[in-house]
Amino acid sequence: MRLSRRFAPVFAAVALVMALPYDATPHARVEAGKPAGPQLFGAECRTSVTGSRVVAYCHNPYPETDRVSLHIECARWWDLDTDSTLVDTAPAATVRLTGRCWKEISSVWISHQR
Repeated sequence: MRLSRRFAPVFAAVALVMALPYDATPHARVEAGKPAGPQLFGAECRTSVTGSRVVAYCHNPYPETDRVSLHIECARWWDLDTDSTLVDTAPAATVRLTGRCWKEISSVWISHQR
């Protein structure tokens, strides 16, 4: 059987790859006991402040539940700062958090727990 000159380089490459040991060939390998990559965690949150009221929406795109809490710092010294209770944000779920001050708001942030 006579090989065509067009296919000779292809056959040579296939023969070379087949002759390589298993460890030299490119393939995906996951070590036992080690995670495959970085463990992503944390809901993505957006906050909006309107006057003395705060609304935050948190969406969790990851497969692990995230517990989020809204924290509001009021501008006036006599106005009480507030921290909401922890709310479970399940995978692929969106939660709404609200809060307010009597007067102006100084700062707003969201905390996360596993």
